[in-house]
Amino acid sequence: MRGRNRLRGDCQQPAQCRIQKCTTDFVSLTSHLNSAVDGFDSEFCKALRAYAGCTQRTSKACRGNLVYHSAVLGISDLMSQRNCSKDGPTSSTNPEVTHDPCNYHSHAGAREHRGGDLNPPSYLFCGLFGDPHLRTFKDHFQTCKVEGAWPLIDNNYLSVQVTNVPVVPGSSATATNKITIIFKAHRECTEQKVYQAVTDDLPAAFVDGSTSGGAGDPRSLLIVERESGRSVEMHARYIGTTVFVRQLGRYLTLAIRMPEALAMSYEESQDLQLCVNGCPLSERIDDGQGQVSAILGPSTPHTSLAPAWPGYTLEAASAQCHERMPVKDIYFQSCVFDLLTTGDANFTAAAHSALGDVEALHPRRERWHIFPSGSQGVPHGGGPGAVTLGLPCLILVVFL
Repeated sequence: MRGRNRLRGDCQQPAQCRIQKCTTDFVSLTSHLNSAVDGFDSEFCKALRAYAGCTQRTSKACRGNLVYHSAVLGISDLMSQRNCSKDGPTSSTNPEVTHDPCNYHSHAGAREHRGGDLNPPSYLFCGLFGDPHLRTFKDHFQTCKVEGAWPLIDNNYLSVQVTNVPVVPGSSATATNKITIIFKAHRECTEQKVYQAVTDDLPAAFVDGSTSGGAGDPRSLLIVERESGRSVEMHARYIGTTVFVRQLGRYLTLAIRMPEALAMSYEESQDLQLCVNGCPLSERIDDGQGQVSAILGPSTPHTSLAPAWPGYTLEAASAQCHERMPVKDIYFQSCVFDLLTTGDANFTAAAHSALGDVEALHPRRERWHIFPSGSQGVPHGGGPGAVTLGLPCLILVVFL
């Protein structure tokens, strides 16, 4: 009798709502899928049906739960968009059954399931673009010189190095013209693979000519070309990592999302990583906020129409950047900064695409926009409402 009463009491607790577990399983089932690969729609629909079934089984306990209802609506929208039938095969949602040693989400989810922790792995984002502007794993934003070769990432799984060259004679502005990425050998999942891009040579293959790493299907490591000679993506599912590399004008940009546990796995001797610790103080050319005043100088009024370099006034640069980026956040500021510094209109596209990469890869929507110190702006998508919706909304935003 006491056991039945205890069970009845437990069922009345909010913790019995299993929507977070449903979402974690959905992440495990879809994290390795690639829309560019045949069979994506079929597998995605299977995962959606499994997600829908899981929500139905926990519906009574989740009555009144906003996250639950958001997930149900999102599932319905996704099934409609993907033309998924409500009846049909479903993916197994048992982490032990779906365990794949070369799928980071699968084996990380299995560990968490056994440990009783239903939170999915946390992710970090880092990006480099333009003059160059760096967004670190801690969401710190800096404009740096860093001329020559510098390590962005150097941990036990991945190494990323960029080479920056001067853009305009007589200016401290530099931009990236070479990127080298080393995916380190990882047990049975993949041998070491090296990718290298330079200006006007953005290959859709590794240095050895291959386009994937590891055996089996799907591949543990895969390169996907989004725009010939202009945009490639690298998906390393064995370490849960995605990398975007683009060429805009004469220079390259990079964006990466990586699990925090792996990004922070490095030796003490590997502490020079721009994505981890930012640019050294001696290499920064602003106060870390990317303010336009960093290039104009504190004594120059922001209404001045005198160009920093031939081609753009502050007014003209602001107008051009505002066309592509209506929210006057740090990416807008960086766009203005670059136009005034270099006179190269391609930097407008670089800032715009960098913000797009943030929206595609950054795990927390309320942090997509960063505003300079003293700005009165409110981050788009920020505030308590965005936080309350939690992981299901993030997942649905990615796939909508």
